[in-house]
Amino acid sequence: MSFPASAPPLPDVRRALAVFAHPDDVDFGCAGSVAGWVDEGTEVAYLIVTRGDSGGFDDTPREEMPARREAEQRAAAAAVGVRRVDFLDGHPDGTLTPTPQLRREITAAIRRFRPDRVLTSSPLRRWEQLTGPGHPDHLAVGEATTCAVYPDSRNRFAFPELLADGLEPWVVREIWYAGGPAPDHVVDVTGQADRKIAAMRAHHSQTAHLDVASWVHDRLGAVARDAGLPAGRLAEAFTVLRTE
Repeated sequence: MSFPASAPPLPDVRRALAVFAHPDDVDFGCAGSVAGWVDEGTEVAYLIVTRGDSGGFDDTPREEMPARREAEQRAAAAAVGVRRVDFLDGHPDGTLTPTPQLRREITAAIRRFRPDRVLTSSPLRRWEQLTGPGHPDHLAVGEATTCAVYPDSRNRFAFPELLADGLEPWVVREIWYAGGPAPDHVVDVTGQADRKIAAMRAHHSQTAHLDVASWVHDRLGAVARDAGLPAGRLAEAFTVLRTE
């Protein structure tokens, strides 16, 4: 894995919105970075498109899984200091595509929260790894969120009915993509590792079979080594795109 030079992230981010397909996506990919942003005083909110009704490894009845996973995501958010978690309705797990309707709902969330930074899954497939980041829901939400950032959220003629709801255009200044094929920025999250582990463990329906602490240290340790960080450090990797 290589990390080419990129423009440094914005230094004065007041709000950040994380948009992901399923409960747990943000925590597997980004919870350490989110915890660090919260420590720095950034207000972070989550927008989750589905309630993860197709996930799980036990015999929990399917009809109970959405409520269970919503509760798990709220507990995970609390572990890293995130107080606002919103869910969209009407998007079954496993069926997502970047439709105009999904773009509209994400655009509305952006205009409502008015973030400087949006964090989402990469819309680009990593051909060396079919699972995880390559889940079609992840790719779809990454694409829909990208379109919502540009052009939709800043264009007053996109979804003009949002104006009647008082949702004026808003310019997101940068996008952070998780899980993509060409990361160009790493965040040292060594000091936030315990909170990331706690957030992942909160998703008990998804991680009860997993040694979460070992997973975090193995995966994030490898990212840190590939990025040239000192031995023993842990890091999360992103592709950062300035929109201005």
